[in-house]
Amino acid sequence: MARLPRLYAPGIPQLVHARFLFPLSSRAPAGSRILDTLQKWLFDGLTRHGVLLHAWTLTDDGILLLATPEHDKSLSRLIQMLGRNLATTLRSGPVFSGRYRSTLLEPGVWVIPSMIWLESWVAREKGASDSELWPWSSAGFHTGAFMGYSPVLIDHADYWSSGNTPFDRQAAYKYRYTEGLSSSQLQQIAQALHGQWALGSPDFISRLNTIASRR
Repeated sequence: MARLPRLYAPGIPQLVHARFLFPLSSRAPAGSRILDTLQKWLFDGLTRHGVLLHAWTLTDDGILLLATPEHDKSLSRLIQMLGRNLATTLRSGPVFSGRYRSTLLEPGVWVIPSMIWLESWVAREKGASDSELWPWSSAGFHTGAFMGYSPVLIDHADYWSSGNTPFDRQAAYKYRYTEGLSSSQLQQIAQALHGQWALGSPDFISRLNTIASRR
C-alpha cells in the first residue's frame, strides 16, 4: 500500500505526533536525562530545518509539536534528525513506531484547542498531577506557571491575540486550559491525526485545496 503524501500548505500550522517504538526509559542508560537531551536537540534543530515552534510536549512515549514549517520538508527533516540522534545515542535500531502523524489546523478555530490537547497530554494520558509543570513542555510558559520566556517559542497569532499583555494572554489561556476540551474536540483531533487530514471548516478545507500539497 502506497504511503499517503505529507499534507503541507504554506503558512498553515500543523499538529504533529511521533510515537516511539519503545519507551525511552527502557533503552536509555540508567540515570540518564534523555528527555533533557531530546529537548535540546529539538531546540537546536528548529532554525536549521525551518520550523516555527508554537507548543511542544516530550514524553517517554513520543513527541508532540504544534508548529508552522517554512517549507514542505521542514517537519519531516526535523523529526528524522531527532530519530537519528536518538538511535545513535541509545545504540538501537529504529526509535519511531512508524511515520509521524500530522494534521493541518484552521487558524482561529483549532490552534488553541490543539495547544491544549498537546500540553495537557501528560495529565490526560499519563495521569500527571500537574501538566503545567512538566519540564519538557511549553505548557508552563503559556499558563504563566513558568517564570520568564522560552527563546525558541514563537507564539501563534491565535495565542498572541488573546490579550494585550503577556499576563492577559497567560490568564486567558490558563482559563481555557483548566476548562479543558470537550469529548467532541478530543475525538475530532484524534481522528484528524489518525487520518492525516486537515482539521477545519468546509471553507477552510476548500481554500486548502488550492494551495495544499495533496487533496
